[in-house]
Amino acid sequence: MTDPATPSFSDRLSNGVFRSLMAAARSLPYRWRVPMVGWVVSRIVSPLAHYDDRIRKNLALVCPDLPQAEVERLVRAVPDNVGRTLAEIYSGEEFLARVSDLPLEGPGVEALEHAHKENRPVIIAAGHFGNYDAWRGALNARGYRVGAIYRPMGNTLFNEHYVEAITTIAEPLFARDSDLRQMLRFLKSGGMVAFGFDQAFRRGAELEFFGQRAMTPISAAELALKLNAPLVPIYAIRQPDGLSFRILVEAPIPPSTAEEMTQALNDALEVQVRAHMDQWFWIHRRWK
Repeated sequence: MTDPATPSFSDRLSNGVFRSLMAAARSLPYRWRVPMVGWVVSRIVSPLAHYDDRIRKNLALVCPDLPQAEVERLVRAVPDNVGRTLAEIYSGEEFLARVSDLPLEGPGVEALEHAHKENRPVIIAAGHFGNYDAWRGALNARGYRVGAIYRPMGNTLFNEHYVEAITTIAEPLFARDSDLRQMLRFLKSGGMVAFGFDQAFRRGAELEFFGQRAMTPISAAELALKLNAPLVPIYAIRQPDGLSFRILVEAPIPPSTAEEMTQALNDALEVQVRAHMDQWFWIHRRWK
């Protein structure tokens, strides 16, 4: 019987193709590399992996009145943003140099600064929107101690270098479903930890997102309540040039119940997604 820890032929093949693509991309200047990988993911990878079909299905469910021309634009633009994000993450110091001096905007900036000065924990609510590592780099460059929880990839070969790449941007990282006592110690020492909340999970609460019920993890809100820590939504919004970002920090979610606070996160993210439809991860099976 095959050892489940042994990568399959498919895993080896997809990992090899990805690494070859990134090696070729890194030979190009940054300003060409990022759009090139975006184009490859949009025009080649997405159709082959049936991401196009998934995007159309999600849009048909939650935005049935969207004009067909806009649907087809998003079918190309969404994976383009995904590809650009990957190219940026794998660009290491070049990417960090572009995001480290970005100003922080929005009503939540003061809350972050205050918590940092007071050495208090912060729970950051992070959606798969724009480039979710751009704001990590910007906060880390300011001296903020920014950790994040990540979901390990099923392809262990890919996961190894992916974790290495995102660790370059900021650390520590904490694997979801692992022993999270280290993460708790980090928070209690005054760290900030980012939680993703916009993907389908087995556990959580059935909340609303784009007018449909969606299983949503409430762990970020639960921990914010337990630690009396601000729960702060943050976004890195890709700008029209396709290479730069605007970092928006929203006001902390007012304390209530974990379900109500998480619904507020869904509502806030939906506002941003509706304003920038091509920047959210419509590839994911959000509504199961």
